[in-house]
Amino acid sequence: MNIFTKAVHSGDRKTPGSQVPVTTPIFMATSYFYDTTAQLDRVFGDEEPGYAYSRYDNPTNSALEELAASLENGAGALACSSGMIALQTAIQTALLDRPKRIVAANALYGATLNMLTKFFEPFGVDTRFVDISDFEAVRPAIAEHKPGCVLMETVSNPLLRVGEIDRIAELAREAHAALVVDNTFASPLLVRPLELGAHLVVHSATKYLSGHGDALGGIIVSDQEHLATLRTLSKTVGPVMGPFEAYLTMRGIKTFPLRMERQCANACRVANWLAGHPAVERVHYTGDPSHPDAAAIARLFPPNLQGAMIAFELRDAGRDQVFAFMDRLRLVVRATSLGDVHTMVLYPAMASHRDLAPKQRQRLGIGDNLLRLSIGIEAADDIIEDLNQALSRR
Repeated sequence: MNIFTKAVHSGDRKTPGSQVPVTTPIFMATSYFYDTTAQLDRVFGDEEPGYAYSRYDNPTNSALEELAASLENGAGALACSSGMIALQTAIQTALLDRPKRIVAANALYGATLNMLTKFFEPFGVDTRFVDISDFEAVRPAIAEHKPGCVLMETVSNPLLRVGEIDRIAELAREAHAALVVDNTFASPLLVRPLELGAHLVVHSATKYLSGHGDALGGIIVSDQEHLATLRTLSKTVGPVMGPFEAYLTMRGIKTFPLRMERQCANACRVANWLAGHPAVERVHYTGDPSHPDAAAIARLFPPNLQGAMIAFELRDAGRDQVFAFMDRLRLVVRATSLGDVHTMVLYPAMASHRDLAPKQRQRLGIGDNLLRLSIGIEAADDIIEDLNQALSRR
């Protein structure tokens, strides 16, 4: 062969031997071929297992999806390029053959609220918002609105409210609606919404599952009823995660339960310490016995695993005082995200809920003195020491 031809073909498309790699390789190929065109035709037609085109499926992604489905005890999963496209795809799956109406928690991640009002609403989807932690308000909202989809977060962002997923799932099923739950804050170590009756569970895999701040992604885990629709929609629209990100996410998940246990234990210590500091007006933490949803948390969460997120309000502080406090932090990272191995601080009014009008934030309880902490795996004493020096120099 000519050197130009050798450069293109030599070394490629070797048949694997009998060896099995101990970790899933990164399959970067966009397409695949077989010994015969007839076999490729059967793969395209789902008559034979295999891979044809990576927008449809990819071996690295498939391994991650199998892992994610097992964590949530789901029928199958889809790995997506971000948490937001995962949420959008899950909602579209839920609404495909149902009324284009949604009953949604009024306390959601800011980008989720924007998606409902600025993306779905212009396409004719009518959303009614309700306090999802108030079951007696959820019941009439579903009965009156007759939604095709009910949307909630296991733990709300950023005030950490908890709705009764199992009871809400019953209401959704009675209304022939699909319950979609964003389980990012809780993770499958704490709560598995499919086991409580949800239809579709979404994770920003960027957060606790991946956990190292180096891979952007989202995951949808589905029950059997919605899995075929989810896969068909994915083939058409193509929200899929890249194989390198799938590899990083799968690698991160291997230590996720260990990290999460440590993060929950650290959060308990930090929350208790913050509650006693004179510069802190109020602490929001799911492990607090006086939490307004303590009964639901005790019923739905495992003992001693109440999450690793904390929100707290600085006493007599506005935006300038909050910025000054954040700038004094030395160990705690000032960045947008959560669930990483390092402790992070975020100012919701600036970041996660920036696009909401100030009056809307106030109605949701997100004041200008509210901060959100994502607790990492560092020594708890070091996290507390950094917070203390930043709070004490006001």
